[in-house]
Amino acid sequence: MVSIIIAILVFGIIIIVHEFGHFIAAKKSGVRVNEFAIGMGPKLLSKQYGETRYSLRLLPIGGFCSMEGEDQSSDDERAFCRKSVIKRIIIVIAGALMNLILGFIFIVVMISLTDTYASTTVLWFEENASSQSSGLKVGDKVVNINGMHIFTDTDFAYQLQSDKDGVFDMTVIRDGDKKNLKNIKFTMTKSANSSSGRSSSLHIDFKVKPIERSFKSVVSQSWRRSVSYSRLIWISLGDLLTGQYKINDLSGPVGIVSAISDVVSNETTDRGINWIELFQNLLSMAALISINVGIFNLLPLPALDGGRLIFLIIEGIRRKPVSPEKEGVVHFVGLALLMMLMIYVTFNDVIKLIN
Repeated sequence: MVSIIIAILVFGIIIIVHEFGHFIAAKKSGVRVNEFAIGMGPKLLSKQYGETRYSLRLLPIGGFCSMEGEDQSSDDERAFCRKSVIKRIIIVIAGALMNLILGFIFIVVMISLTDTYASTTVLWFEENASSQSSGLKVGDKVVNINGMHIFTDTDFAYQLQSDKDGVFDMTVIRDGDKKNLKNIKFTMTKSANSSSGRSSSLHIDFKVKPIERSFKSVVSQSWRRSVSYSRLIWISLGDLLTGQYKINDLSGPVGIVSAISDVVSNETTDRGINWIELFQNLLSMAALISINVGIFNLLPLPALDGGRLIFLIIEGIRRKPVSPEKEGVVHFVGLALLMMLMIYVTFNDVIKLIN
C-alpha cells in the first residue's frame, strides 16, 4: 500500500509540474485561466480563487490547464487565441520544458546523494580480459561505441549489453589524443534468463574510474545523464516505430505506478528499508518519467502540446491562423485516438499486473 501511495505521489508531482508550466506561462502572458485541474474525470475537490477554479479529479492519469479561447474563438482581450504567436508558443511548450527541468533537478538530487559515481574511463582489467587483449588499455576514456556518443556509464552499459556478437568499434581518449579502436572483443556467456529472449549475454571484463563528488562534477554528470535519458527515450521511440518493440511493450499510468512500486519493494529487506538507495532509485525513475513526459508531449501529434505547436508554427509562417474549427477537429480526433491507445495500454498493464 505504501509503495502505491509513493508511486501516485511521484506521478502526481510530475503532472502538477507539467500543468503548472502552462499555468504560470499563461498568467505571465496575461491569459485568463479558467481551471487548473490535477487528474481527470469527476471532481473530488474544487475551489474558486479569483478568476481560476482549482480542481482535484478522481483519476490520477493526467491534468489540464483550461484557458479562455484555447479551443474556440473568444472576444475576451485576455483570451489565449488573441495573444501573439510567440506568447502562445511559450505557453504551449512551457509544460514540457518544466518536465525536462524537473527531470534535471531529480538527477541533481540523486547524484548529490552519492559520494562517487562511475566514469567512462577504464581503471583496471580482469585477468585475461578479452577487451584488453584486443586493444583497450587502462586510462582509456571511452567516448564512442559503434557510432553512439557515450555521455555516461549508463550509455556505456546500454550499448555493450544491447549487442549480440560482443565485438565493437570504439573511440577513446588516450593520453590526450583521440584514437579509433576496431574490433574490441568481449566474452559472450550463455544467458541464465531465457525469458529475456536472448541466448547469451556480454561479460564486461573491466572496471571504470570513480568520479569524486564536487559541485562541478555534480552539474556536469547531471547534465550528461539528462541528455543520456533523453536520447534513450528517442531511441526507444525509434525502436517502437521500426517494430523492435511492440505496442504491448508500452506502459501507461498503471504500468508506471507498478514499476515504481517494484522499486520500493526491491529496497525492502528483512532488515527494513534502505532509504538512501530507495530514494536514489525513485529519483532516477522519476527523472526518466518526467523527461519522457516532456519529450512525448512535444511530439507533433494532434491533441499533444507538440501538435498545437505545429499549428502555431504554420500560423507564424502564413501570418494567418488555421481555422479554429478545422484545428479543433484535428485535435478532437487525435484526442480520441490517444484515449483509445491509453485504454488499450492500461488494459495491458492491468493484465500484466494480474499475471
